[in-house]
Amino acid sequence: MKQSLQLRLGQQLAMTPQLQQAIKLLQMSTLELQQEIQQALDSNMMLEVTDEEEHVRDAAADETPVTQTEPSYGELPDLDTQTTIPDELPVDSSWEDVFDGVHSYAPSNAAEPENEDFLGQRGKGQSLQEYLRWQMELTPFTERDHAIATAIIDAVDDDGYLDANAEEIAQGLSSQLENLEQDEVQAVLHRIQNFDPPGIAAENPADCLRIQLQQMPENTPYRTQALELVCRHVDLLAKKDLVRLKKALELDDDELAEVIRLVRSLDPKPGRSVEPDDYQYIIPDVFVYRQGAEWAVALNPEIAPKLRVNPYYSGLIRRADSSSDNVTMRNHLQEARWFIKSLQSRNETLLKVARAIVDRQREFLDVGETAMKPLVLRDIAEEVSMHESTISRVTTQKYMHTPNGIYEFKYFFSSHVSTDSGGECSATAIKAFLREIVSKEEATRPLSDHAIAGMLKDKGINVARRTIAKYREAMGIPPSNERKQLF
Repeated sequence: MKQSLQLRLGQQLAMTPQLQQAIKLLQMSTLELQQEIQQALDSNMMLEVTDEEEHVRDAAADETPVTQTEPSYGELPDLDTQTTIPDELPVDSSWEDVFDGVHSYAPSNAAEPENEDFLGQRGKGQSLQEYLRWQMELTPFTERDHAIATAIIDAVDDDGYLDANAEEIAQGLSSQLENLEQDEVQAVLHRIQNFDPPGIAAENPADCLRIQLQQMPENTPYRTQALELVCRHVDLLAKKDLVRLKKALELDDDELAEVIRLVRSLDPKPGRSVEPDDYQYIIPDVFVYRQGAEWAVALNPEIAPKLRVNPYYSGLIRRADSSSDNVTMRNHLQEARWFIKSLQSRNETLLKVARAIVDRQREFLDVGETAMKPLVLRDIAEEVSMHESTISRVTTQKYMHTPNGIYEFKYFFSSHVSTDSGGECSATAIKAFLREIVSKEEATRPLSDHAIAGMLKDKGINVARRTIAKYREAMGIPPSNERKQLF
């Protein structure tokens, strides 16, 4: 075998640890950023939160002449004179590879009481099954009926309907309860159907409406006719066969309208009224407000505390000292400076992108959704001289507080449709027009998709009927035959 040496030239794209950290902070949401900052404060002795009052005192003290001879604990001026992030470190390496003894930003021990996330300790809302079990425990049941009631509640879905009928529940309990008959299950089921919310544990929608009507006071107008309708003629109501319905119930038009109005006031999905109280709160990253005739953008000062390098600990570092403690403090100092620099870069990028979006969507802020302009990531990327991937990271899980409400940055980006005037109309504006047209249509004569497309064409917006149907389904608006009301 003959040995030889070969020289190869090539290019390889790699990211420095500083760039990795900057990208990581850039794509974080507000809550994730706050957790990251807290972890950095816990693991790095050089980082501390700037106290505004202390900042003011320091500024006032700088104006008075200093006569004391005690040493000041300012940073060493010549320790690291670079103002930008240096790039002399090895690429594609982690903090642990570069700095020995520096703790990473990994989540700290959850067993420590001071590091517990109090938001995560909020009690979850009560589910429908838990709410029914709570009522069951307050109801006097025998041990045998208690087991049957538990099985019935377990068979209730989120809408409040039974997944299994009484016969199937009896068969499922036959191995646990001896000589169990279907009548026993039916008796317990009737008691549970009197629980709150009304109409719970029904087998089908007609049964759900019947239960709710039976729980109404007997002197409720048209209660008897409504019960007869849902028990015997609900199929005619579904077909909207008013002629046969009037004949079957022996009612005139006005009386039938009152009966249908009473049925329509019932809740076909009673289980939805009991939902876990698990809301996700949104903290806006920027505020948009009117300043004279212009729109101004400002960062939310509460999303991230102001950080600085601790002057006392940085003053303890000595240049000629190579002890492990001094090296550790040096590494902490460098890491703290890069972290503060990455935070500043994140805020500047976020503010720059938000201002570019506001400049493009001024009419939306003045008028509303119908004035939303078409916008794509490339438009903002070219305006702020950044890559589209950076704009995508900035606009993900970032929220803007405007006078019209709180919106995610991505909400302002939408496709476009050409207009007769040669301009463009955004998909968001078309959806707003569609919602406005449907809200103003006559309930007894709803507009078809073709008619809505014609009305938009009159406004100069060329939209196909299929596009209207697609937007309508995306917004959860039923077709015209399902929107039509009889009275």
